Amino acid sequence: MDVKTYRAKTMQAALELVRRDLGPDANVLHTRQMRNGLMGWLSGQTHIEVVASAAVNVPSRFTDSASEIPSPHNRAIKSPLDAETTNLLHNSPTNNHQDCRNTIRDEVQTQLSDLQSLVESLHQRNHKNSQELPEVLFHLFTDLIDVDVTEDLAREFINRVRTDADESEMTDPAILKARIASMIESEIKVTGPLQVSVNGAYVVALVGPTGVGKTTTIAKLAANYRLREKVRVGLITVDTYRIAAVEQLRTYADIISLPMEVVSTPKEMREAVTRLSHLDLVLMDTAGRSPRDGIKIQELKSMLTEAQADEVHLVLSSVNGAASLKKTAAMFSEVGTTALILTKLDEATGLGNLLPLLRSCQLPLSYLTDGQNVPDDIEPAEQHRLARLVLGM
Repeated sequence: MDVKTYRAKTMQAALELVRRDLGPDANVLHTRQMRNGLMGWLSGQTHIEVVASAAVNVPSRFTDSASEIPSPHNRAIKSPLDAETTNLLHNSPTNNHQDCRNTIRDEVQTQLSDLQSLVESLHQRNHKNSQELPEVLFHLFTDLIDVDVTEDLAREFINRVRTDADESEMTDPAILKARIASMIESEIKVTGPLQVSVNGAYVVALVGPTGVGKTTTIAKLAANYRLREKVRVGLITVDTYRIAAVEQLRTYADIISLPMEVVSTPKEMREAVTRLSHLDLVLMDTAGRSPRDGIKIQELKSMLTEAQADEVHLVLSSVNGAASLKKTAAMFSEVGTTALILTKLDEATGLGNLLPLLRSCQLPLSYLTDGQNVPDDIEPAEQHRLARLVLGM
């Protein structure tokens, strides 16, 4: 079946293409108006598509009255392209063809008007909702967004405050913010500082991705327990991938006068733990692992199994985004993480990104760090303080 499709800016131009290609006896099988891509939807620009054939015969639907020529955007149009029709379109541009153009223009204008009405309706609805929110809550909502609390969480907190607060409290921003601080506190679990065993060495390993501050955190913990708590401390490093990390930890060990072991295999790990078993606390520094590297994660798990670590603290940087923190915590859970250490609080522009992490991983917080100074810039995690840090209070 010889059926062809023609496209032009106007119906007259499309029919002229059909006439030149298929002859004056060709039949129009189908016509429709189409928009020119995405920009056509926005600007209203259209073109006419005509499907015609010289072999297919269809009954004529033209009447003697030119005003009854069907609209070009009607998908059911089927009409013969005879000489009379061609002459009619060519010789009466101000009648039939102009009527087609007017019909198309009117329909496009109607669609644009409907779209504009829809946009205005949505705008009015959003404006009405925003007007219904008291000004003090609106400012509180924007404050939450400013400290990197996700929009969903911010809305949740605002809705809870709006439901629970007394009418007299709705005019006091400080009271409302304190309510949100209490909500955040209730979602934070903490472990307190490390517990030192009196029956042999208590082994605590720090794990996490590269660049989060594991080695510096190990040094802070070792210095505090040795110099301030007078605990016998030993160090083990598995971070043989970075010579600088080994030398950094060795420098701290020499300054504080701590024994230190460097291991690279599970057998060496067992032997190192045995040599340090007479101490009270053994802190283990591990190599940074990408949370996407499943093989390295499993190697780390094997090493921790050989060390028989009593606690495994996941170290994460508070500078990272909420999605990255959640994914990293999920991957490292495979090595048996028992607690969470958050570092670089001083470098983060906001701490609201920590809330989705604390909700998803369910690990209790052990320590917070906010600088590079050893043995300072580290503190045991505490709900009240972290909640206010998140809110910038």
